[in-house]
Amino acid sequence: MSAIRRFIPLLDRVLVQRVEAATKSAGGILLPESSSSKVNEGEVVSVGPGRRTKDGELIPCSVKEGDKVLLPEYGGAPIKLDTKE
Repeated sequence: MSAIRRFIPLLDRVLVQRVEAATKSAGGILLPESSSSKVNEGEVVSVGPGRRTKDGELIPCSVKEGDKVLLPEYGGAPIKLDTKE
């Protein structure tokens, strides 16, 4: 089991792994690294249990592991586990 899978976020936090930029176009043309920009798409790796209300009821997160999500350009906090960021 990798370190990313063992990492469990607290409350309503979500751990997302950024998707690698495509190196080949749909037509089969290889794209140089300089032309590829930062991808704002990721896959949910781990989800916290959810948030609690004032009464103590658990409100589960609306995303689950394996969902594809869009990332804000400057949002989130990057972490490094093993050799992956």
